Amino acid sequence: MENKGISNLQIGLCISKFNYEYVSQLEKSIVDELLKKGIDKRNIFSFYVPGALELPLLLSRCCKANKFDALIAVGAVIRGETYHFEIVSDQSALGLMNVQLQNDILIMNAILTTNNDAETKARVSSKGVEVVNGLFETLETLNQIL
Repeated sequence: MENKGISNLQIGLCISKFNYEYVSQLEKSIVDELLKKGIDKRNIFSFYVPGALELPLLLSRCCKANKFDALIAVGAVIRGETYHFEIVSDQSALGLMNVQLQNDILIMNAILTTNNDAETKARVSSKGVEVVNGLFETLETLNQIL
């Protein structure tokens, strides 16, 4: 981060449109926090896919572009009445982790996995700040190594 400067960091947001009434609030929270931290608005890029299972492919494509210093996966998976919740939650997280390790680029997980709307509403208000703080802390640590 020291070499490039905070305002010049290129941040990609990879966003699932499923449950977008919550995801849009989370997206806004993340962007607002990035701006507060000093990221130039022109260096924040948002890309959208239908659901959380499409996020790993989008993240992988962003990594291959060699344009971003860090990525943030944004989504909301809310438990329903079927096993599908577990599949989407587990596989999107695994896919995200695999892309991060295969490409050696920081990917912050802002995919909410909650039991109901009330939990989702409660997490949306704090998750953006948590994710951005985690992003800066991790980038700083990684930059100490190389």
